[in-house]
Amino acid sequence: MIQRLSDWRHDTLPSPFKKRFSIRPFALQSLTAVVGCLGIAWGVSNIARGEAADDFRDIETRVLQFEGFSQATETRVLASTAAQDVSACDNHAQHALLLMEIPLVDAALRSGALDALNQRTTSLGARAKQALSCTPRDSLVWLVLFGLQTAHGVLDAHTFELLAMSYQTAPNEAWIAVRRILLAVPVIRSAPGPMQETILTEFQNLITNGYVDMPARAYRNASETVRKELQARVEQLDTRRQKSFADAVQKLRS
Repeated sequence: MIQRLSDWRHDTLPSPFKKRFSIRPFALQSLTAVVGCLGIAWGVSNIARGEAADDFRDIETRVLQFEGFSQATETRVLASTAAQDVSACDNHAQHALLLMEIPLVDAALRSGALDALNQRTTSLGARAKQALSCTPRDSLVWLVLFGLQTAHGVLDAHTFELLAMSYQTAPNEAWIAVRRILLAVPVIRSAPGPMQETILTEFQNLITNGYVDMPARAYRNASETVRKELQARVEQLDTRRQKSFADAVQKLRS
């Protein structure tokens, strides 16, 4: 499938928002949740002055731990010479920059700044495709591209091929799975049958392995119909895991 999708990496994203404002706010919120910004205004004082590789690795580590940065810091880092000059093959840097740009897409949407929104989504998509040109088995990047497609309201077969690539390249990595479930559950009813089963299985496996917080968040935000499907998977688990999941859901409601 990687070879079949290789030409698409160089295609453009869906039509600019100035021509067709088709973004789905809830889907974009799910994409933002992949970053999990908590409003922690970390400073990155020396990103433009040497040791950029170490700085980007530190940013990646913090964001993947669901920490966050201020919008001013994100904007400054993305505009820095280090960010412009970073190699497509530096996957730590590419992850850091992708994860810093997602909240800026959300901020542009919330403010109604269509030019900024179009600029940010185009930049995000271009960076993701650039990263895949060097590291085609990067599951996080495939997931970001899937999230961009769903945010645009594009739920065709190609969109779910992007999700399939994320599963294929990282089927059992929890740090990807806890993010993937937040993007996949909201659109599960539009997915092909086999993909629906894959999503439900990952949801169940995360709870089984003790990763209850993100499945609980996905469950809370799901429609009543989808929630029933998720609940059926929860009920297949032992009592201890069911209680752990129920506690996580209740914590979100309180």
